[in-house]
Amino acid sequence: MGQALPPPGEALTRLTEQLGDPLTASLLSDRRGSRAWKVRGSRGVVALKANNSDEATARDKATEMAQEDEHILRLTTAGALRPDYRIDAGLWDGGRWLAVRWVDGVPLWRALALARGPEGDRPSVRPWLLQIARTWAEHLAGMHAAGWAHADIQPTNTLITPGGRAEVIDYALACGPDSDRPLPYRGALTHTTAPEIAAAVLATPADTHIQAQPAADVWSLGASLFWCWTGHRPVPYDDNIDRLDKLAVIAKGRTTPLTDVRPWPFPGFEATITACLAPDPTDRPTAKELIAAW
Repeated sequence: MGQALPPPGEALTRLTEQLGDPLTASLLSDRRGSRAWKVRGSRGVVALKANNSDEATARDKATEMAQEDEHILRLTTAGALRPDYRIDAGLWDGGRWLAVRWVDGVPLWRALALARGPEGDRPSVRPWLLQIARTWAEHLAGMHAAGWAHADIQPTNTLITPGGRAEVIDYALACGPDSDRPLPYRGALTHTTAPEIAAAVLATPADTHIQAQPAADVWSLGASLFWCWTGHRPVPYDDNIDRLDKLAVIAKGRTTPLTDVRPWPFPGFEATITACLAPDPTDRPTAKELIAAW
């Protein structure tokens, strides 16, 4: 396939049956112990990921991939994910692989590049921003109604389609009604970690599972919109301090006032984002309430 890091042969054999010959694969990422490819056949395209068997984290990443597959199956059964999201999954000689529906979109940070500047203050941008936020909340509302939290809401796990809809990916860390899982949840991306999750991480041993709740997703949604619209993370801290010190700052529940860093005024949008970032989880709107607000 003309690349130094081809996908697992076991995955390609299975995907050929569904996508048709010839298959082409383009490496999308190679980081933190896993790799992802865009795989295209004559009958369709999928996103394929597998653990990197060469790294020390290979076993945990393979376990995480199996955990994500289980979460996707359970979320589909609960009606919180489309039945066509999961394509296939299995073993390869280096671990696990998982193929899911391809989403034609770009990460939130890239999508909001225009909106981050003063030139983004135009009539066409405002309804577009609200549609992104609303469709994002719609997806979370479905998960929350089924008793799940995504638990890893962040800009890179949210793709924006050409039509301005948010699509959520990556369910490895999701927290469902049954907390029995091989890998305990210990928070996700630091910058979008809710204060209550940060406090729980600091207060418990590293092997203790923290059950994320829907309100934490709402905080992470607000933090992601704040960050990608303003270019500033909602909680300021020195990038050079370690993760636990950053979490200690987040756990205090204080955020930068949005009016201090917004690229241009958008009062309704600002008020809803600020509400999402309430320190007390019970003071935050639900995903269903956000749909109505946006």
